[in-house]
Amino acid sequence: MVTSPEVSSRPAAKSPAASPPPDADPRIVPRRHTGRWLTAGLALLLFAMVVNSVVRNDAFQWGVVGRYFTTTAVLDGLLLSLWLTALVMVLGFLLGTVLAVMRLSANPVLRTLSWGYVWIFRSTPLLVQLLFWFNIGALYPTLGLGIPFGPQFLTVKTVDLLGPTLTAVIGLTLHESAYAAEVVRGGILSVDGGQTEAAQALGLSRGRTLRRIVVPQAMRSIVPTAGNMLIGTLKGTSIVSVLAVHDLLYSVQLIYNQTYQIIPLLMVATLWYIAVTTVLSVGQFYVERYYARGNSRALPPTPLRRARDQVRLLRRRLGAATASDARLAIGGDR
Repeated sequence: MVTSPEVSSRPAAKSPAASPPPDADPRIVPRRHTGRWLTAGLALLLFAMVVNSVVRNDAFQWGVVGRYFTTTAVLDGLLLSLWLTALVMVLGFLLGTVLAVMRLSANPVLRTLSWGYVWIFRSTPLLVQLLFWFNIGALYPTLGLGIPFGPQFLTVKTVDLLGPTLTAVIGLTLHESAYAAEVVRGGILSVDGGQTEAAQALGLSRGRTLRRIVVPQAMRSIVPTAGNMLIGTLKGTSIVSVLAVHDLLYSVQLIYNQTYQIIPLLMVATLWYIAVTTVLSVGQFYVERYYARGNSRALPPTPLRRARDQVRLLRRRLGAATASDARLAIGGDR
């Protein structure tokens, strides 16, 4: 009697070639961002088109740009612009700090005067203010020092006292101080009131509390806005060219009024402004990072460290992909 073989209920074993090696890690397939890559590709294409149109356009006359980029007249105008920016920012923040303290004072007269100053100088365009101070001699032909409603001990003509450069310094300083006052006031108000109460409990005076406790903590809020104001002031100094102040823009204008090469000379000024603002932006980043030490446990990484992290992450991904492909190849050979 022939009996039929028993049919095993266990599933058939897979071939060794089809089974992955026991020590293989699961392969994680990242999510595909098709729309993101398409958008990035389109943006890069448009950027390449713009760069190509600028580089290959003969109307820019890049040879003329390189010839005048480091001339004495342009460098002298650049130094005057930098000097004017630094002086205006220092004087503006000194006066703005005084105005901010007056605004926060319990004295109603000081509060009103500070508010009125900020209101007037923020409500008037900068060009109007510069032209007003440039023509102040029409209102006050002479300036004197003496007793009110009495004799004058010293008298000088306004035209001889206020030249174009001094007028630009006065106009820019008064304008910037109005904005600096609001920046400093906002930074002071950002500090927790408990800090002031703790200082008063320790017996510190209001002035020492402001200098040693409030202002250092307020710098975290003041520095970012002050950095933007610095860059804006640097670019805003170009407006003093209407007063015939020999800044960077006015120096360039003097040159192209003689050579009639307007576009390349304007590109010289543009490239210098871009270079200086880039340096100021880098400095602003490190100053913000310095004042953020007591606010966050982990400081924001520097651009160099961020680039190193990106390169390290890319190498790690390439190494993981290569190791995964090698393991799959070994498993297939088995």
